[in-house]
Order: sequence, then structure tokens, then C-alpha cells
Amino acid sequence: MQLPYELILGWRYTRAGRATRRNGFISFISGVSMLGIALGVAALIIVLSVMNGFQKEVRDRMLGVVSHIEIFSPSGAALPNVTGTLAEVRTHKQVVGAAPFIATQALLARGEDMKGTMVRGIDPAHEPEVTDLALELKNTGLQRLIPGEFGVVLGGELARSLGVREGDTVTLVAPSGQVTPAGVVPRLKQMTVVGTFNSGHYEYDSALVLMHMVDAAKIFRLEGPTGVRIKLRDLHQAPAVAGELARSLSGDLLIRDWTRQNRTWFAAVQVEKRMMFIILTLIVAVAAFNLVSTLVMTVTDKRADIAILRTLGASPGSIMGIFVVQGAMVGVIGTLAGLLLGLGVAFNIGVIVPAIERMLGVAFLDPSIYLINRMPSEPQQADILPIAIISLVLAFLATLYPSWRASQVNPAEALRYE
Repeated sequence: MQLPYELILGWRYTRAGRATRRNGFISFISGVSMLGIALGVAALIIVLSVMNGFQKEVRDRMLGVVSHIEIFSPSGAALPNVTGTLAEVRTHKQVVGAAPFIATQALLARGEDMKGTMVRGIDPAHEPEVTDLALELKNTGLQRLIPGEFGVVLGGELARSLGVREGDTVTLVAPSGQVTPAGVVPRLKQMTVVGTFNSGHYEYDSALVLMHMVDAAKIFRLEGPTGVRIKLRDLHQAPAVAGELARSLSGDLLIRDWTRQNRTWFAAVQVEKRMMFIILTLIVAVAAFNLVSTLVMTVTDKRADIAILRTLGASPGSIMGIFVVQGAMVGVIGTLAGLLLGLGVAFNIGVIVPAIERMLGVAFLDPSIYLINRMPSEPQQADILPIAIISLVLAFLATLYPSWRASQVNPAEALRYE
């Protein structure tokens, strides 16, 4: 099948045509435009993939420690009718696990070192139903949490900052003290470190303390669990399930799903992702509109060819089509090259970044700031398709004005000095 001559000539002009110094320069400018589009598309894919991976990694590690939904008393006191609440939430079709817990804050001391901590009293028999962390510790640290022995499992970073290991003792300082004739005296309790954990989420590894719920109730003088933790089949259904439970459960209860914890952080990441998309799209736009200068120079150089084609019967629309094809070819090749480069880096960033860190002797991610210690990446089709479409559309728009100028060339005037 014979290809349209507009396509043949457009592709020939893209490859620079006859070998002259002027054509060589035009080919160089065309190559620069193509490279600019490729780098812009690749940068967009890489940055958005890293941001997607960063968000997913932090979310997954956070959900390894926290549950999908928490039900608790507004006053922080013991939750009334815990047994009935557990039985009712377990009847929901989305709920796969539920466990009671006690949540409070305290100070943990070892010698002169003292750290503020989040204390979580748990039931070792049911906690693995609601968190991945407890599931991992089921046969290790959780087995050693025996009522009355006052053992604790500490986050790895917290244990290191206090300089303690398994078998050492620490002092737990409860927030509410005892009233004595000498005044209010803090309540202190010697606790034995029976294990440590590393969730990969710095916020919890540096502050979370796990103990048996019975021991926590004694130390903090509570009559029972302060809340119920729930795990769902689909974590994305948490807001909807929380709303349903709020309507069905009786009593004065607060219900919070995981999207409300660290809500400002997730919102900030989404805003940053949108802004980075806009900023990096401008890079693609600049590269795409470099095609304007390339095509203007090509049209000027090919005025005689255009005039000959017009005298042979080519219509203005055909002439315009030739240069639209030339610009579109640059856009398509640049976009495809950018997609290949961007996806290649995005899928191998776990190898590339550590190699650069070893070569430069630096660490790009400080876990105390970024919550994770490695560079994640997750290319998503919802990001890649719009990037490719925007790049192609911008390249096509950049071809319209020069192509229209080419279609307006007067054959008699163009051939006057040939």
C-alpha cells in the first residue's frame, strides 16, 4: 500500500533531508527538541513514581502498626460494654478482625535518659488479628507479655536511644501521680524489656511501647480497655465502614479511620504531587514549543520545495500536513524515548539510588525526617497515560503555526530567485 506523500516527505524532513550545513543545523535543533521532550517526560514519570512509592511505603508501614479503624471513649476512660462492641463490629461483612486495647502516654526512663512514649496495652491473643506488626511478633515478643510480670516490647529506635536490650529493666512514669501528705508523687513502675520490634516507620519505632492490657490497666488505673481496634478486608473502605459503625453503635463513642491519622501529611503529599506535575509539565511544554523554531527554519529552507509541490498540484492543506507530520514525528519519538527512559529508571530506582549513594558516600533519606530509609517507586498507569497524552498534544499544537505559514507560501515569489 502506497503511503501518503505528506507522510513520506514529513518523515524525510525529520531525518534532515539533503546533507547541507543549514540542514545539519536544523537537524541538530530538531534533535535537541526531541531530547528535551524525552527528558521532560522521563523526569515527570520518575518524580511521580517516587512520590507514589513514597506515599504507599509510608502508608503500608503505618498500617503495619495502626489499625484500619479505632473506636474509643471521648474522655480516654475505659470503654463501656467492650464485649458488646466487639461482638457487634465483628458482624460487619468488611471486618476481618477486632481487638481491645488501652492507649495512653507515659515517660520511659533508663538512668538519666528519659523519653516520651505512646503506650499501647494489648491482648496478645487477639492483637495479631488487627495489625501486621503483632502478627510478626506473635511467636516472639508477644508470647512474653504475661499478665502480672510487667514486660514491655519497645520500638527498635526507642530501645537504642535508651541503650537497653532484651532483659534490661526500664522505669515507666505514669502521667497521673499519687496524692500523698508530701504532695503529688509520680507513679513509677519497673518494667522488663522482653523484646523489640522494627516496623520501618520511624515515628512508631522511636516512641511505641507495647505491654499486656492487664498490666496497663493496673499501672494507669483503668477499669478496662479504652478502645477497640478493627481490621478490614479493604483498607480503602475504612471511611465508609467507620460511618456505618458510627450510626449503628450505641453510646458516646469516637470512631476514627486510618485516613484521619496523619491526615495533614497525606494531604500535603497530594498537593506536592499536583504541583510537581504542573512544574515538570512546563519543562515538557518548553521542549515541545522548541519545535516552533525548528519548523520555522525548516519552512524557510524548504520554500523552493514547497513552491515546486504547489506547482505540481499540492494543496495548501497537503503542504501543511507535511510539516505537521514532521513536528508530530519529533513529538512521538521524544515521548516514546521519554517513556522508555522514565519507566526504566522508575522500575530500577531501588538499584540506581543505592549505587549513587555508595558512590557519593551520602544518604538521601534520613529516616528521622522522611519516615523511611530507602527510595521507593511505584509507576502508575493513571500518571503515565496523561503524561504521554499531554506531551503529544503540546508537540502537535507547536506544529500548527509553522505548518500554516508553510501552506501560505506563494510559489511565484518563492521561485523568483531560484
